[in-house]
Amino acid sequence: MKTEKDLFIYAKLRFSSYLYSMNDSHFGAVEEIDAEFYVYHVLTGNVKTEIHYHSSAQLVYAEGGIVHVFTDSKHWYLPARCFMWIPAGTPHYIFSTSPKVDLYNFYFKKDEDENGFFDEINIYSVSHLLREMILYTKYWDGKITKNDGSKYYFLKALKGILPEKRDKKLAFPVQHPFPNDETLLKVAQYIHANLEKPLTIESTAKEFGMSTRTLSRKFKETLGMNYIRFLRALRITRSLELMLEGKYNMYEIAMMVGYNSLSSFSNIFKKVIGIPPTEYQHKLRGEM
Repeated sequence: MKTEKDLFIYAKLRFSSYLYSMNDSHFGAVEEIDAEFYVYHVLTGNVKTEIHYHSSAQLVYAEGGIVHVFTDSKHWYLPARCFMWIPAGTPHYIFSTSPKVDLYNFYFKKDEDENGFFDEINIYSVSHLLREMILYTKYWDGKITKNDGSKYYFLKALKGILPEKRDKKLAFPVQHPFPNDETLLKVAQYIHANLEKPLTIESTAKEFGMSTRTLSRKFKETLGMNYIRFLRALRITRSLELMLEGKYNMYEIAMMVGYNSLSSFSNIFKKVIGIPPTEYQHKLRGEM
């Protein structure tokens, strides 16, 4: 099984041949003219696709785990009980090592009267109504046309309420650029493998035989963000995965991702995600 560290290797190879367990044979059917809607759910966990794009927009919903979505410039983390909207024509690939994640995929042809919501890639927390509508389609599969009657109009309604029924107050647009630079790729792998350590920029620069100034410049020039912000993003997203495993309490998770106190972890988590970690965990469990 691939580890989180391997994701950065895949990021580097994003436009080359790729592994798949998510059968790509449906991509052709999605392109058919009469496929106004197409449904393809993966309910087996361990999702992998190759880099691809399609003329239909895609709604991806995760239930039970974190899904990694790579676009041409960013690494997105799609947490459970959230959906990601991927506009038509956006190159991307999807990866998840969670054995429990259910991945719901809906493909929508573009309508002439769509509003701006459908042109923007982003991640949103779902409302209770939207989640129930998504789960209702659990065993649907394939192309949905007007000949399918109620299914067709159900999906038309689902798409229509997306701009209003997404949960704007509890959105989790967790993403950051990923490195193309060979040295930064190795630095990112090192950080992933040592998140429980202090990982100051001085110690990391020394590990790779460069000056602090050089490493700082590389982060700003290549990723458009500083070292501290990148490290914080990796620590918080790793904490999301640990929460989903359900094996550790919040203090243990804080220690495992490099924070020396629960309060400091909670403060940073709330700053990045928007709500405290305990509240987020309750949301994952469907207790809110």
